[in-house]
Amino acid sequence: MILGVSITDWVGYLASLALIISFMMKNVRTLRIINSIGAVLFVIYGIIMLQISYPIIITNGFILGANIYYLFLKKN
Repeated sequence: MILGVSITDWVGYLASLALIISFMMKNVRTLRIINSIGAVLFVIYGIIMLQISYPIIITNGFILGANIYYLFLKKN
């Protein structure tokens, strides 16, 4: 625990912060990179919760996949 908050909750807060920051970006590439970091953190959060949260894992896994597709695979 850090400041009375569990590590699991800190991961969730950090993931939320990354997603919030990503939506403030004007550059789409930067938005996708920071959003991907948030999605990875949310997948980790979904796994380390006391009871695994599949909806969090599945949704953010899909978001991460979409970001990877648009960042690296889709050619303009």
